[in-house]
Amino acid sequence: MTEIWIEKYRPKSFNDIKGQIHIVDKIKAMVNKKALPHLLFAGPAGVGKTSLILVIAKELYKENWKENILELNASDSRGIDVIRNEVKNFARTRSLGEIPFKICILDEADSLTKEAQQALRRTMEMYSQTCRFCLLCNYSSKIIDPIQSRCAIFRFRPLIKDDLKNIIDNVSEKENLSIDKEAKELLIEVSEGDVRRLQNILQSSASISDVIDTNAVLTIVSAAKPEELRKVLNMAVNGGYHKTNSKRDMEFRY
Repeated sequence: MTEIWIEKYRPKSFNDIKGQIHIVDKIKAMVNKKALPHLLFAGPAGVGKTSLILVIAKELYKENWKENILELNASDSRGIDVIRNEVKNFARTRSLGEIPFKICILDEADSLTKEAQQALRRTMEMYSQTCRFCLLCNYSSKIIDPIQSRCAIFRFRPLIKDDLKNIIDNVSEKENLSIDKEAKELLIEVSEGDVRRLQNILQSSASISDVIDTNAVLTIVSAAKPEELRKVLNMAVNGGYHKTNSKRDMEFRY
């Protein structure tokens, strides 16, 4: 079975993480001192929030990292019962190994109800000696102030062009892909700084052909070529608005 590339190429160490240099440097110093506070990672999708916390766990616990973390998607488990039961039971037990605390990861924490967040705040207070919490979210403003004040907050940004190009080059080399310059530029543009989206488009394009050009990328993202856009705009400007709405006369791929 072909492995999903977003997992196959997920960073395994701090050095593998692209972008977010200042965040990684600060987190790395905390891990080296084994003095990790509660964390709040805020930012758009696909910029490395989950990858970084998993690297933290691997660096701290080594081969026991899976036994010392609880990872929940708060958008699925967003009610107060999950916090009172599953999270609380995990937080109150001691870790395996020399690190005195475990890590509870709450992805999409901004989906938690206000009641669940209040319960989480109390759990964070009661079990801070045995558990550190890492909240991942898109919008930190949706996290209540009492939780924010208990966390070290790090704000992630979409990856810049050079970082995305390095990721494309790394994947294309390891997967024996041929990607022309225009296709690389298009991949960077349509991914909008989201590494997950970039790798998904790459894998989908590679499933069609090992030679990836702009046509292959446009087919996967269901976008129109620039010349097609120009044709439709010219038709509209020249009074052919109704003609542009006719699927029979349009060349877009839907």
